[in-house]
Amino acid sequence: MEKYAHKNDKDEWQTIKQHLQETAQLAEQNAVPLFQPVAHAVGVAHDIGKYADAFQDRLNGGTAKYEHSACGAIEIRKLMGGNRFAPMMEFCIACHHTGLQDGGAGAVEGTLSYRISEQHEQEYTDRWDYSSYKDEIVLETPDFTKIQQCFRNLKSPNDFYELYAFFTRYLFSCLVDADFIGTEKFCKPEVKRGLSADFKEAGKRLDAVLAKKPSDSALQAARSRIQQQAFENAKDSAKIRILNMPTGSGKTLCSLRLALDRVLADKSKKRIIYVIPYTGIIEQTAKELNDIFDGVVEILEHHSNYTFEQQEDDDETRDTIQKLKFASENWDAPFVITTAVQFFESVCHYRTAALRKVHNMADAVIVFDEVHTLPVECLQPCLRAIGAITNYLNSEAFFLSATMPDYTKLFEKYMAECSISHLIQDTSDFQYFKKAQYINLGKCGFDTIVEKASGFRQCLIIVNTKKTARELYQMVSGNKYHLSTLMTPIDREKTIVQIKEDLLAEKQVTVVSTSLIEAGIDLDFEAVFRDLNGLDSILQAGGRCNREGKRDSGFVFIFEQENGGISKDIRINTTKKLLASHQEILSKECIEQYYNEIFFFREQQIEKNSIGAGINDFREIPFRTFAEHFKLIKENTVGVVVPQDETCIQFLSRLKQGDRKVLRSLQRYTVSLKCNQWADCEFNTALGNGLIEDCGAGVFVVNNMHCYSRETGLDIEFHEDVVL
Repeated sequence: MEKYAHKNDKDEWQTIKQHLQETAQLAEQNAVPLFQPVAHAVGVAHDIGKYADAFQDRLNGGTAKYEHSACGAIEIRKLMGGNRFAPMMEFCIACHHTGLQDGGAGAVEGTLSYRISEQHEQEYTDRWDYSSYKDEIVLETPDFTKIQQCFRNLKSPNDFYELYAFFTRYLFSCLVDADFIGTEKFCKPEVKRGLSADFKEAGKRLDAVLAKKPSDSALQAARSRIQQQAFENAKDSAKIRILNMPTGSGKTLCSLRLALDRVLADKSKKRIIYVIPYTGIIEQTAKELNDIFDGVVEILEHHSNYTFEQQEDDDETRDTIQKLKFASENWDAPFVITTAVQFFESVCHYRTAALRKVHNMADAVIVFDEVHTLPVECLQPCLRAIGAITNYLNSEAFFLSATMPDYTKLFEKYMAECSISHLIQDTSDFQYFKKAQYINLGKCGFDTIVEKASGFRQCLIIVNTKKTARELYQMVSGNKYHLSTLMTPIDREKTIVQIKEDLLAEKQVTVVSTSLIEAGIDLDFEAVFRDLNGLDSILQAGGRCNREGKRDSGFVFIFEQENGGISKDIRINTTKKLLASHQEILSKECIEQYYNEIFFFREQQIEKNSIGAGINDFREIPFRTFAEHFKLIKENTVGVVVPQDETCIQFLSRLKQGDRKVLRSLQRYTVSLKCNQWADCEFNTALGNGLIEDCGAGVFVVNNMHCYSRETGLDIEFHEDVVL
């Protein structure tokens, strides 16, 4: 009697044997050679539980609960006995529907240990008996010798558990994506996948753009020399290359040229992944690259503010739009632009949807822009992930930064097997990018800042809080702009476009902004005022001053709010000390001291943030618990939709009718409010003032548009009685 795995809309049936064979083949294809045998083996075993009569009844409309996914893991446990790599397969098979759960060490329900225990195994009798799989399927015991060799030079138990966890996530990704794709081919054969790229032609296009860059001034000539140095030094065999270039020296296009060179030189490389810290930068970068590679490279842009629905009016075909949608599920694309949050929280996640894309981080050239922005406490898992991807998955990485910390000790500790090179050895040309004087004003009142700023034709003021930005903006006169995350992405984009136009037209302009403007946004001001913050933030702010060197010098003024109180932020306090002890904060010595002190004070945080902390066996790895605590962005926020136009209103209407596909489209109309247990947090304040409400779909919406201005965003302290 035939046993079935799936039934499609055409009433066609796929046998379990067919599904297992196809999944095994696809999983093997997903894997690098090191993991192909074990990927094939988990594919063969993952659904043998479907041979039980209880599952066959469910295919025919039965409702009896039956857990089939643990069955293959139980059989692997028995087949492989005490093999230390058996748990790797057990996790993947037992959790391929639920996401990687905690391993556990006892009879805790939901853990791997519980689900495949001998006690639980006894439940698989009568209609739960799946043993008929033996009539059609032979389970495989792969040779783990080569994988075992990867652990030979590891020094501590924690090193073992970290690498073991990464390998498990990677193998899980190979399996679950194969399972999805195999099922999709049978049930939804109409789905079209496969994005294209002509990297050779892309290289020609980029070379043409670079050739048009002027090199007449001393600064422009220095920029060209620095880039050429990077191109020459990148011909080495290192797996990780550090590109430390000054702000304004063209890191983006330079790194892109380097990535294309590596892909063209190594035919085993399948894709470029460009990882950017902030959504504001990602949108700007994606637009620039799409303009260069239009018609040559199909770029997958994967972040919270991107919606495929908004592309319907573009020249892209419907097929391409559908392909982009499906490629976002697993990153099966030749060129991916994404955020650091999306990249690292995926590789450290437990959910199936997030981990699907991990296997496509193999055979890649990965560019990490502004790598210094990674939270210190997350450095260990992030660096370990990059190390494993480059060491074992045939990938290479570029680290980009204008203020690259000295990660040497951390590299040695968490990436010991990696070959690392510095692409910029000669820094003599960096002098041309010292285009501004840094002046410490000390404690200042807002009146003083506004008055001093008024003396400059084109000025930028950056402060630490959204409240301060709004307050200062009200005090500034003349042609002025405001930027903060209390504005929707749509309004921020429009404002930035207007600012650029005014700057190019050499109009008088003053911009008041939070730190969102500091990294990646290509603006050029005569003077910048920066509220005291970490040295890295101050230097990033300085990158918006005299950016093109059109003036003899720009001015960066650092000020401390007069009534700001005592800060507990180690970054701020360290910077304050360095400002008092160093005349030149741009010096290498000052920057090194800054990062050394931060790493020293947070060494314990770095060390303890490990998935291997406190466990004694591979079956105990706490995948879910670790993932739930791993956050690159620590602040809890709630997204609030601003119904500012008819399009947004239509999206909300569709959402209320149950169409949750529009959630991604609504991101462009959403502001994020801080939310914590305190009554005066942004979200609770707005809620208490009656400005927002739950629209009934778990999404909060502004219900009084008087409290939102396209100029300054959402006013959470708005009261109706002040409206005339």
